[in-house]
Amino acid sequence: MEKKTKKKNPSKRGRKRGGRGEGREKKVEEISSSSSSRGRGRRRMAPVKKSKKGKRKSKDSGKLKIVKYGGGAPPLPPELRGLDTEWWYTFLHKHSELGLSAPSDEGEAFRYFFRTSRRTFDYICSIVREDLISRPPSGLINIEGRLLSVEKQVAIAMRRLASGDSQVSVGAAFGVGQSTVSQVTWRFIESMEERARHHLVWPGQERMEQIKARFEAESGLPNCCGAIDATHIIMTLPAVESSEDWCDPAKNYSMFLQGIVDDEMRFIDIVTGWPGSMTFSRLLKCSGFFKHCDAGTRLDGPVMVSAENGEIREYIVGNNCYPLLPWLMTPYEGESLSAPMASFNARQKAARTLGPRALSRLKGSWRILNKVMWRPDKNKLPSIILVCCLLHNIIIDCEDELLPDVQLPDHHDTGYSEEKCEQVDPNGKIMRDVITGYLQI
Repeated sequence: MEKKTKKKNPSKRGRKRGGRGEGREKKVEEISSSSSSRGRGRRRMAPVKKSKKGKRKSKDSGKLKIVKYGGGAPPLPPELRGLDTEWWYTFLHKHSELGLSAPSDEGEAFRYFFRTSRRTFDYICSIVREDLISRPPSGLINIEGRLLSVEKQVAIAMRRLASGDSQVSVGAAFGVGQSTVSQVTWRFIESMEERARHHLVWPGQERMEQIKARFEAESGLPNCCGAIDATHIIMTLPAVESSEDWCDPAKNYSMFLQGIVDDEMRFIDIVTGWPGSMTFSRLLKCSGFFKHCDAGTRLDGPVMVSAENGEIREYIVGNNCYPLLPWLMTPYEGESLSAPMASFNARQKAARTLGPRALSRLKGSWRILNKVMWRPDKNKLPSIILVCCLLHNIIIDCEDELLPDVQLPDHHDTGYSEEKCEQVDPNGKIMRDVITGYLQI
C-alpha cells in the first residue's frame, strides 16, 4: 500500500492498491496522537474530498408498553430552558399514534430512541450548534415552513445512526422528507468529525497510569495499556463497484474497523476504511499505531522490572488473530499448557475481552453499523464509523448510562470464523514469559 498526501489537507491521506485493474482509492480513518504530544488527537485519513423500516423492539419486552403522551410538556429544569423541546413531544406523540412500543418512563424513552440522556444530548448539541446554524441549506425546513432547530437536526441524525432505519422511515417519524434526513445527518457527521475529536485521543501519561492500575487491579496484568479487536461493517455494493478487494472471508462486502480500548471500553485509537478482505494482522500492520509502536514512539512509557530483573514494557492485549510482539501480548497456544501459562491466559483473556465488548456495545448502540448498509459511499462511510465511535466515547465521558438491552446479545462479528496468526516475535515471547513469571509471585 502506498500513501499519498493531499495538499489541501495534510491530515488526509490517500491509499491506492497497486494491482492491475485495482485503481480504486481507499479511504482510511485513523484517530491517534503523535508521540510528541500525548493527550492530543491527530487524525490520519485518506478520503476523497467529501461531496455533498423496520421496528426495533427491546428484548426486555416486559419493560416496554405503548404509551400515549398527551397534554402539555412537563416543566423544564433551568439549564434546558430556551432550548427547543417541542420536537421531542411531537415525536413521542407521532410514535404512539403509530401504535409502536417505547419505555413508559420518559427518561428511558429518550435513551431508547437516542442512546443518551437529555443532558448528554444537549451537550452534543452544544458541540455542533455553531455549524448547524451557520449557512443552513434552504431545504432544512419543516412542514410549517420554519427552519429546523439544532435540537431537531441532532435528533434526526442521532436517530438515523441509533436505529439504522431507512431515511424515509426516520423522516416520517420527524415529519420531514428523505432528502432532509440525508442533509441533516451528513451535516451532523461533518461537524462532529471536526469538533468532537478531543473525545478520542491517545491518553497522556497521567491517564495512562490510571488505565494500567485498573487493568492490573481487574486482571492482574502489569503495565497493560489497552485491548485491541476489529469488526466488519457489512454493506452492499453496486455491481460496477463490487470487487474482490471488499469481499471478506464470510463472502460479505465489508469495511474494517480496528479499535483499541482502555479500561472503561473507551476507544483510544481507531483505524477504518480498509477492505474487509484483509486479515486482522495485515490491518494492524497498515495502521499508524503499528508504525508508532515499531518506532518506539507509542507504548513508550515507564518499564517495569520483575524480581528476576526481566523488563516489562507497556503493551496491549489481543487474541490469536494478532502476532505476538513486544508490545502486543497474545495467549499461549497448545493443549498441554503449564499451570503458569494457563494462569497467564486466563488473566490475558479477562483483559482482552474489553475489546469485543466495546465493539458489541458500539454496534448495539449505533445500529447503522450493525445492519447491512445499502450501497454506502465508501469515501463517507469511514466518517460515519468515526462519529459513532465519538458518540460511544461521549457517553462514557459524560458518565451516562445505556439501557441494559443495547449491547448486542451475540458477538459483534457473528458469522466470521476466528483467524490465526502464526507470527511470533522472539522479544515478544521473552516478555510474555517474564509477565507469566511475574504473575506467579
